[in-house]
Amino acid sequence: MEPATVAARPSPLRGLLATARPRQWVKNGLVVAVPAAAGALGQAEVLENTALALLAFCLASAGTYLLNDVADLEADRLHPVKRTRPIAAGEVSARTATITGVAALVLACAIAAVSGLALLAIVAAYIALTTAYTRWLKHVPIFDIATVAAGFFLRAVAGGVAADIFISKWFLILSGGGSLFLVTAKRYAELRAAPVESQRRVLSEYSEEYLRAMLATIAGVVVVAYCIWAFGRTGSATWATSASAVPFVLGIMRYGLLVDQGHGEEPEMVLFRDRTLLGLAFACIVLLMLGTVL
Repeated sequence: MEPATVAARPSPLRGLLATARPRQWVKNGLVVAVPAAAGALGQAEVLENTALALLAFCLASAGTYLLNDVADLEADRLHPVKRTRPIAAGEVSARTATITGVAALVLACAIAAVSGLALLAIVAAYIALTTAYTRWLKHVPIFDIATVAAGFFLRAVAGGVAADIFISKWFLILSGGGSLFLVTAKRYAELRAAPVESQRRVLSEYSEEYLRAMLATIAGVVVVAYCIWAFGRTGSATWATSASAVPFVLGIMRYGLLVDQGHGEEPEMVLFRDRTLLGLAFACIVLLMLGTVL
């Protein structure tokens, strides 16, 4: 007689790691944007402070994801996809996730403080914003989009602040506009993809027509801001920086097409799964690098 097989219990540690969403930490790569655009990553002090900022945001985002899933526990259990999340599925207790999330946030602030008070203030602002989003703002139309976009924006600013690098007003507009574009596209994709009964409450306040109009408007602002920033750069290789506007604009157009085709719920996956978008991003980065090293 064969012994009965015992189903393996899910590992709480694995569940915590999954809830922290490490694949979405790629968004924290925005921290590197300002030092990289300035061509300053070769300086030891800049590299060290940028790495601290990156680590702080990875911990902060992990902590907020954990606390967000605890707050969304009941709603996630009704969602066709989100019900498989470790906390909603009962693999990780809400208490364990809360303790781990708070610990990650405290550690993020401690690491940011090593770099300086300015970075600590930005990380603290990010945590405050995401906490307000989790508790309240995610149910308020417009503010739900603006709050998530502000999280992207703070990441981009954090790298420049940590490395003590000047950030131009056009780069700030570009960062803010780009963040709004990604988050609006995410809401548009969510509205089209999820059944009405499983949608987040705030989606009922939007229409596809409104979000499409917002995407077109924001895309225009982003393209203009990038072109002004790129053409306004000075140096021996301004041609390369100016030329980067071509793959950038094509990238915005390509991303908009993919969103219209039903993608966009997970921006990081849209980028890594589309070869055309990856190629355009690579070309833009190469041209920007040439603009700083030649």
